[in-house]
Amino acid sequence: MAGLSDIEWTDATWNPVSGCRVLSAGCTNCYAMRMASRLQAMGHASYADTTRKSGNRFVWTGRVHLLAQTLDVPLAWSKPKLVFVNSMSDLFQDAVPFEYVERVWQTMEKAGIHTFQILTKQPERMAEFLRQRRKKALPNVWLGTSVEDRDVAYRIAQLKSCRAAVRFVSFEPLIGPVGKVNLSNIHWAIVGGESGPGARALEIGWVDEIFRQCGEHDVRFFFKQWGGVNKKRTGRVFKGRTWDELPEIRVQG
Repeated sequence: MAGLSDIEWTDATWNPVSGCRVLSAGCTNCYAMRMASRLQAMGHASYADTTRKSGNRFVWTGRVHLLAQTLDVPLAWSKPKLVFVNSMSDLFQDAVPFEYVERVWQTMEKAGIHTFQILTKQPERMAEFLRQRRKKALPNVWLGTSVEDRDVAYRIAQLKSCRAAVRFVSFEPLIGPVGKVNLSNIHWAIVGGESGPGARALEIGWVDEIFRQCGEHDVRFFFKQWGGVNKKRTGRVFKGRTWDELPEIRVQG
């Protein structure tokens, strides 16, 4: 699956991998898990056996498909885009071999007019890939990690060991306070509440805590949504305005 996106902080999505696994508390109500179950039910081959029924909902099975037929998709886009890589999965989950990740990297290098945003819950594995790769960071690739509460705030330190033009943290879905975190050498923060069925509430104090720390470290702040069952109703206004800050976009000539 690839194409234009309604995610507020990107222009398009590109999914060279399908399937995932539940790793931490933020995965419980994953939108990608719900969407994958629908695609699987529709007979979409790329999502075959990626989810299973558990009680009254579907969950990841851990089955992963490497969708090599999608690797050249961004090369066909003639206008520069912000591209969210693997919006439906995690490129750095254990089931994806580094040899395949390298093929993704090669596409991003060729597609220098685009800016690619990679988000993972396993930044330690991303760091290991980059150490083995032993090449300079691509100027058009942003690397990020997800932090839903203080229990996984350690991922920020792991992200900092990754060579990157831009490092970012997605505090989404924010389901608890993150506490005091060190945002030095982080360029961008996305904050948002959980949305959809069973969404857990977002407290303003948790957002304030991150906002203050972004200010202390000159981190660009993007507030995506308050979330809830009806995210359109709750909106995305924080402190009387919307926050759509982005880091500097760097592309190859």
